Amino acid sequence: MQWVDIGVNLLDAAFDKDRDQVLERAWESGVSQMVLTATTVEECAALQTLCNTDPQRLFCTAGIHPHHARDWSAGTEADLRLLAQADPVRAIGECGLDFNRDFSPRPVQISAFERQLELAVELGYPVFVHEREASDTLSAILRDFRDRLPAAVVHCFTADRDALYRYLDLDLHIGITGWICDERRGTHLQPLVRDIPAGRLMLETDAPWLLPRTLNPKPKNRRNEPAFITEVATMVARCREESLEQLAAHTTATARAFFRLDAPDDSQLT
Repeated sequence: MQWVDIGVNLLDAAFDKDRDQVLERAWESGVSQMVLTATTVEECAALQTLCNTDPQRLFCTAGIHPHHARDWSAGTEADLRLLAQADPVRAIGECGLDFNRDFSPRPVQISAFERQLELAVELGYPVFVHEREASDTLSAILRDFRDRLPAAVVHCFTADRDALYRYLDLDLHIGITGWICDERRGTHLQPLVRDIPAGRLMLETDAPWLLPRTLNPKPKNRRNEPAFITEVATMVARCREESLEQLAAHTTATARAFFRLDAPDDSQLT
């Protein structure tokens, strides 16, 4: 079985001491490729350098997280446009709306999100979308862009049935994380995940966050990592009444199609 982890925050300081070992554990656990998440212009540049060390297995996004939307400017947009055209970049994002923490004013979030959607249209890229407590507004914005975008995924979906169906009606993809393994706040996702059609579902860890609470034993540092995507997959497969092999086959094919990834050539990997 092969997995594609579509959301990894590999530059987070939590990985500074053992980033290479984290990658090795991921490859050994069946992760074949991963998409690394950019949240700032500075992170975009650093991620591209990292991806170039393993160009068959590491890819990235280019975008500004809604938490950082307050930093958006004409200069930011120009830098992002240039960075987004590098070889490892496969989507615009992480961009979107976060009305839960509101680290940036909501009108500023909306403006930065719309500018990044325009950039995705211009460059012909799919979009890696963040949404917290903003599904109505996000859906309305995406509806105006959807016909011009090749694709979009709502990363780390945690919302309710109504939001899920709004997204599916817009022909969006859905990313599921270890949130589904959380008995305190994620159990509502367990029946909902059955409603996501094969071809629209992708898996992610959002590491180093969202350590699956079903994992046993848990690491002492409580840090999530890409190798634990199999724990997410186990829960998703159980809820969908699929085998792990079936889930791996369709989610990996979906991720590779969405992000335009060629399967790695094992003979060329080190």
